[in-house]
Amino acid sequence: MSLITFKYTARNTSTGKKVVAEVQADSVASAAKLISSQGLAPIEITAKDKVGVGLLSKLTNRVSTKDKILFSRQLATLINAGLPLVQSLRTVLGQTKNKTLKTVTSQIIADVESGSSLGSSLKKHPEIFNNIFTSLIDAGETSGTLDNSLDRLAFQQEKDAEVISKVRGALVYPIIVLLVMGGVVAFMLVSVLPQVEELYKGFGNVQLPILTRVLLAVSHAIIDYWWAVIIILIIATFVLANWIKTDAGRAFFDRLKMRIPAIGPLFMKLYMARFARTGTTLVASGVPLIRVLEITADAVDNVHVAGSIRGAIEKVKGGKSLADSLQDDPNFLDLVPSMLRIGEQSGQIEKMMEKTADYYEKEVDQQVKTISTIIEPFLMIVLGIVAITIVSAILVPIYGLVGQNIIK
Repeated sequence: MSLITFKYTARNTSTGKKVVAEVQADSVASAAKLISSQGLAPIEITAKDKVGVGLLSKLTNRVSTKDKILFSRQLATLINAGLPLVQSLRTVLGQTKNKTLKTVTSQIIADVESGSSLGSSLKKHPEIFNNIFTSLIDAGETSGTLDNSLDRLAFQQEKDAEVISKVRGALVYPIIVLLVMGGVVAFMLVSVLPQVEELYKGFGNVQLPILTRVLLAVSHAIIDYWWAVIIILIIATFVLANWIKTDAGRAFFDRLKMRIPAIGPLFMKLYMARFARTGTTLVASGVPLIRVLEITADAVDNVHVAGSIRGAIEKVKGGKSLADSLQDDPNFLDLVPSMLRIGEQSGQIEKMMEKTADYYEKEVDQQVKTISTIIEPFLMIVLGIVAITIVSAILVPIYGLVGQNIIK
């Protein structure tokens, strides 16, 4: 849903004072409803000029996971303390700093006051509250344990954010090193090698080694056709970014993440942890198993693992147990169906899924440390190979010239 910034003039119904401010909503009617919900009588509402604020607004007003965790924790605490839902939402609204979440919370308050449930109000904002969030709220409202559902939501989001942060942390270092390496190589090609070429020209028609000639050809191509190189890189980036968004592109990269040596096992454990943690949260809140699987299929964020889960849904509907439905599936590690089988046989599937989530989250942590330990010497070897290649291209001809002079 696209939010529009409206500038409005209104009168405070209690004090009679005129108020001039801004509000974000998807229409003038929604804006008027939000303004009225704050005890104001709207006089004039106009859409604000949006020139130059599109991307910046999206970046600065993004609702982060931290914002949503805080929203869940505060709302859970207030409801648990016995405050009515609307009053709790108004209190959370007053403590919210994020402008987008503040606007959305105002809309939720207006919807709840008009008779809608909290779950249905949240579903109007899928860009902020995903299926996991809304399903847990629905389950909490149905069972009368909304505060517990909100607490579980916050915990689940914290664990997921923690695991993702560790994975990203493991990948940041090698990416930075590779970028620096690329910068150094580019500098050598466009600055150092041309100077060396001029040096060799002073010795007459010297036959340069193949490695030197190749690197000089690359150097000339970059220097003479830098604009073409930039255009090609931009087009390639654009094409790749759009291809990744297609079904075929997404399937290719999701499979690649699961198969890359060293990185593949890390992603597999991440998906297992996410499946188990999300499932634990949903089962604990009383969400039916089929709905649990439908939501976790979206939550794992991998089309192949999601496909296996959706395949398991059909088998479960046909009467098979969840453990048997996932048994021997190549997109699931063996421990998952084994733990699920114990949970199903003992009637403690929630507890077994939680143990599975804890195990794989620890495994992800350990894998990140292992990768960090391995990646440093590996990158040093790559850096060494690159350095030797460039230095050889520069020095081998010099040694050749020295040898010729000695013979003469």
